[in-house]
Amino acid sequence: MKYAFQWPVVHRSLILAAIVGSLLIAINHGSCVASGHFSSSCMVQSGLTFFVPYFVSTISSVLAMSGERQSQRDESQQDMS
Repeated sequence: MKYAFQWPVVHRSLILAAIVGSLLIAINHGSCVASGHFSSSCMVQSGLTFFVPYFVSTISSVLAMSGERQSQRDESQQDMS
């Protein structure tokens, strides 16, 4: 869990959330944006749309970093024996 708040993970997740979130908003709410009928419900849904890629990216990074640390520990233990 400590990895989730490290700046490189947060930074990467924010960038990916901006890119993927924008694409998802264009796909899912493009008609609202294009027509100018962007209701409060569309705004809330669009805002929440950014959280999904942020959390997916963060979880993926944390799992990758945890797995890498575990592999390094396993290798160092094998070297000791």
